[in-house]
Amino acid sequence: MTLVGPRRDAAARAAADDGVSSLYAVHWRPMVRLAWLFVHDDLLAEEIAQDAFVALHRKWHDVREGRAAAYLRQSVVNGARSALRHHKVEQRYLDSNRARGRLHVASAEDSAMSATGAADLFARLQRLPARQREVLVLRYYLDLSEAQIAEALGIAPGSVKAHAHRGLAALRTQMEER
Repeated sequence: MTLVGPRRDAAARAAADDGVSSLYAVHWRPMVRLAWLFVHDDLLAEEIAQDAFVALHRKWHDVREGRAAAYLRQSVVNGARSALRHHKVEQRYLDSNRARGRLHVASAEDSAMSATGAADLFARLQRLPARQREVLVLRYYLDLSEAQIAEALGIAPGSVKAHAHRGLAALRTQMEER
């Protein structure tokens, strides 16, 4: 017997609820950490991760079985990219205000972060091109394989190797210049 109409929709929603709930229990924290590594903002990272889970729920019937975690990672990376683009627009606006003579005062968070070694590494990572930074974060923080990184970023595994090599070389050069 096949379900039709509202009963089929309710069954599909229930399946999505169950599937996303179980993934949420396992993947919530790693997705928030992944987002944070890109955006360096706790609340924004949580929002990006939450949006990824909402999108997964909405597309549950389209996601192939066993691919939900990869879908989440890709959604988080794309959400972080979008947030960073938005941040750049905000920065241009702020920079234009500074150019008009408005004073800029560093926040307490900026001062605290600049005093730590992690801040130095994050600053150096921020100087890398976006793709190299994404590959290095996914590889060395989440410990993803080249194939998983390629899938999350939508690039070829060979490109992952090239971006990782170039990113590490650039970081090494920055450290040596210090």
